[in-house]
Amino acid sequence: MMQEVKISGTRVGVLIGKSGATKKELETKTHTTISIDSKEGTVKVEATDENTVPLLRAVEIINAINRGFSPERAFEMIEDEDLLLEVIDLGGMADSPKQLDRLRGRIIGKDGRAREQIEDMTDVEISVFGKTVALIGYPEQLKTARAAVDMLIEGVPHENVFAFLDRKKKESKQDLISYYY
Repeated sequence: MMQEVKISGTRVGVLIGKSGATKKELETKTHTTISIDSKEGTVKVEATDENTVPLLRAVEIINAINRGFSPERAFEMIEDEDLLLEVIDLGGMADSPKQLDRLRGRIIGKDGRAREQIEDMTDVEISVFGKTVALIGYPEQLKTARAAVDMLIEGVPHENVFAFLDRKKKESKQDLISYYY
């Protein structure tokens, strides 16, 4: 089985890693063969039929690296199969480069504090890269983080978004307590 992925020229070096270390590690951990055409920006991922799931995971990790995550952060998805990658495309939401910058700025916040706050309150990793926002996390937390990002995109004030996240965090804690007691 084979899948082809297109990646940004600026991320090819990150995917390959120092002396090919990242690529080798990904191949070893997912039992796949990866060939990279750095001129075209295409990555071919091949695996035997019994390694279909690891092949799809390798493609997801390549996509995560392409969306701005470090290999270390992306490789967390190998160790924990419940982690998912979600990509939000901001390209269709902004009419001009200036508006795109404004959207990215709202999500990142001053000195990266808004992004950091969302990450802390939802346990979801966030990468704002190019015209996309990528999230890595568990399904339930992804839903909450996605809602927070959507709220910021819609122009909801930051303090309201953080109040929403605080409420969600308390609800999940309450759900956990009521589950056990």
